Amino acid sequence: MYFIALASDYDGTLAHDGIVSGKTLAALERFKKTGRKLILVTGRELPDLKRVFPEVALFDKVVAENGALIYTPASEEERTISPVPDPKFVSRLKKQGVKPLSVGRSIVATWEPHQTAVLEVIKKMGLGLEIIFNKGAVMILPSGVNKATGLGAALQDLRLSPHNVVGVGDAENDHAFLKVCGCSVAVDNAIPAVKETADLVMRGARGKGVEQLIDRLVKRDHGIVSRRHDGVVLGSAGGDDVYLSPTDTVLIAGSSGIGKSTLATALTERFVEGQFQFCVFDPEGDYDGLEGAVRLGDGSSAPTKAQVLDLIEKADSNVVINGLALRVNERPDFFADLLPGLGSFRRRTARPHWLIIDEAHHLLPKRRDDTRAILSLELPGTILITVHPEAISTDALRLVTAIIALGPKAKDVVKAFCHQTGIEPPKNLPTPKGARVLLWRPHAGKKLKTVKVIEPRQSLKRHSRKYAEGQLDEAGSFYFRGPDNAMNLRAHNLMIFAQIAEGIDDKTWAFHLRAGDYSEWFRHQIRDKDLARETAEAEKDKKLSAEESRKHVLDAVRRRYTAPATAPEE
Repeated sequence: MYFIALASDYDGTLAHDGIVSGKTLAALERFKKTGRKLILVTGRELPDLKRVFPEVALFDKVVAENGALIYTPASEEERTISPVPDPKFVSRLKKQGVKPLSVGRSIVATWEPHQTAVLEVIKKMGLGLEIIFNKGAVMILPSGVNKATGLGAALQDLRLSPHNVVGVGDAENDHAFLKVCGCSVAVDNAIPAVKETADLVMRGARGKGVEQLIDRLVKRDHGIVSRRHDGVVLGSAGGDDVYLSPTDTVLIAGSSGIGKSTLATALTERFVEGQFQFCVFDPEGDYDGLEGAVRLGDGSSAPTKAQVLDLIEKADSNVVINGLALRVNERPDFFADLLPGLGSFRRRTARPHWLIIDEAHHLLPKRRDDTRAILSLELPGTILITVHPEAISTDALRLVTAIIALGPKAKDVVKAFCHQTGIEPPKNLPTPKGARVLLWRPHAGKKLKTVKVIEPRQSLKRHSRKYAEGQLDEAGSFYFRGPDNAMNLRAHNLMIFAQIAEGIDDKTWAFHLRAGDYSEWFRHQIRDKDLARETAEAEKDKKLSAEESRKHVLDAVRRRYTAPATAPEE
């Protein structure tokens, strides 16, 4: 589920003349049985609400007094989030003949046309109060307190994000909370201004409209309305923005070093801007220093499941799970252990809104036979990044709703996906050029697009920890073998490379030097062209002794990767 909660106004929305019908109550009960939450957002004072609506216990939270009071029916706990009314202010209103006059825990309320007298008193006393209108009602509250702030406090208690809430209302004072909801809905009797700004207008009035909305939500969830404001811009095609939906499962694939992590970084910046919580599974330390996120784990200490689940409970915490300290063969087990707990949390809260799984062929490998068991039926809001789509679990690939293929082998990515899933590939696959990628939705019947993708503002120092301290696989490691293959010393990172290089004999060092093996490894496995270029100079300089060339190469390695930082990078 994407929409976890329904936040509803009371008068004129749920209720007609203060009464909620039996059919509307039955619809609310049906909604609760799906595992979702109900939040009532009303301008009424709590005692009055309880008197007219004895079924208030149906709701998980009540935002009363137009946002000033939070009530939890299950525990009967009441919590005010704004100051009590100033007795002098109330007394002055009475002297001005303002009546009827109701005083709640924080709200002071009357009716039109007394707003003029109320405003004069506020100005004369120099109070930080605001007047909020609601179909003839005049509500006075501290500045900044409204249904939106009250809803925000209730959602914090429930550990939910406004993105995953559908709000429904009818009047002026509903604008504030409807605006912050992931989907805003107006019942048919709503004032024109509310209808104009709502994402969806129901045909039914009051409770009937809410019943219709609940039926749609239960059947269609995120698909209740066609809209893009909860999507994330991937780029543009033909002058139009192209979006990824928060319910998408995305495959980003292409050859090594082509920009997959760069695109993922740009997307995380959009997540931060839109206040979408995200979690990055970073097996190889590619996302160290990612803005707006907290890193768990590093090259020497592995993250724990408890740390991850504890941190994501905070809706404003984005997480990068660094798996450098885990061996390659340990990563799938760590992921398999974490995913069920994370999936359970997402089913309850729909958070984190986005999961980014880098090196997905490591974490969801095809060779594992338990992948189906650890996957939920869907992976909504998930981005799988890989060089080898054919090595990802077929069960995971079948969940993909959008493929983003990069680089000169983009066509091969689409073909590999289709081969693994049994889907017919599109015809006439183009090769994207420059900052463009191929985008294809295999299950939506949509034609393949060439998209100019967004670029990140930040530039990460990628791979430094991975190559300095991590564990490259066997194919990516360097092997000191010597001229006669007399040894087989494996360097699975640059620190080990430097240690072995210092200890081997000059003959072995020179053998690999003259063969150009060091620059070859740096260029193709470490993917550092500058280091490879500097090393190649030493390899070609026949005047250098073994000791001099060794110092030249190892100094270049340490300067870039293993030397302590003297100042933060700009």
